[in-house]
Amino acid sequence: MNVKEITVSIIVPVYNEEKTLLTILEKISQQNIAGIKIETIVVNDGSIDNSLNILKENSSLFHKLINLEKNSGKGAAVREGLKSATGDYILFQDADMEYDPSEYEKLLKPVIKFNADIVMGSRFMTSSLTRHGGYAKNRIGNYVITSLFNLLNNTKFTDIYSGYLIFRRSNITPSKLKTDGWEQQAEILSKIIKKSSKIYDIPIVYHGRTYEEGKKIKPIHVLHIIGTIIREKILPTEN
Repeated sequence: MNVKEITVSIIVPVYNEEKTLLTILEKISQQNIAGIKIETIVVNDGSIDNSLNILKENSSLFHKLINLEKNSGKGAAVREGLKSATGDYILFQDADMEYDPSEYEKLLKPVIKFNADIVMGSRFMTSSLTRHGGYAKNRIGNYVITSLFNLLNNTKFTDIYSGYLIFRRSNITPSKLKTDGWEQQAEILSKIIKKSSKIYDIPIVYHGRTYEEGKKIKPIHVLHIIGTIIREKILPTEN
């Protein structure tokens, strides 16, 4: 029986990731999953290191490059990537090697087998947490925002701020997204959850960076995320 091929648009926001960028793109290009076609969209968010030159010199490793002249934040980069995406599903991929594309096959199984609406990779369903366990404030913050989201949306996620989120592209309208910071993932999830019934949490391996190595999210961001979750529930907008 012939099964329709599913296209997954992988959005890779990049800001000053010259050390890991080529490796992550090579890993994405090496993924060969039966029934899946990959569209890789890289968004250079005003990098001031050698990231843009690396992208220009290795254009065979991706399908589309969006170059933002000014750094506008990960949320703005994601929005531009969503506008350009043509896939059936969206998958976010950070360029810093905290998340490994070798996990794609496992993450996409619920999409291929069960027509999933949302698949969330969970760092807390596995014991393979490298370094991340040392940042107690980050883990507590993640627990708080995940618990709040679950309470308000009647869901059972274990890690809503995982870098691996897969969802149907048709369930989000990029122009309706209002946030540009770390809170954007909470905004996206709040919007797509309203149109989703088949939801899966999948354990993933996480190789967390230290703050010295460039870890970007800080405990203060939790307050903005909480505000977004509450606002999206109390004052819902169109998807």
